Amino acid sequence: MCLGIPGQIVKISDADNQLGVVNVSGVRREINLVCVVDDGHPIESCVGDWVLVHVGFAMSRIDEDEAARTLEVLTELGEMQQEMEAMQSFPDSFVPEIGVNPTTTTLQKGGRRGI
Repeated sequence: MCLGIPGQIVKISDADNQLGVVNVSGVRREINLVCVVDDGHPIESCVGDWVLVHVGFAMSRIDEDEAARTLEVLTELGEMQQEMEAMQSFPDSFVPEIGVNPTTTTLQKGGRRGI
């Protein structure tokens, strides 16, 4: 499965080679626009378009609402991944206790907490 990341085309950097600059969540990169340019949509009209970017190519045009929804899902997936990685960093024997303040307790051998 390929995943395209939404980005907005902010400028045409090389019209002859069909290259443009896309803004993806605040990061700007030069990409190839050949897949989204045609006679009905020339390169000069691409600025402002939202596209799905994959491996340096704008694969397709999307509307702003679809871009926002996709970015929201990707953000949620990233947060979920961070939570999973944090959970995996705990020792297997660690079981958090409800109501225990982690700043005033210490993890003892065997995963038990001491005060």
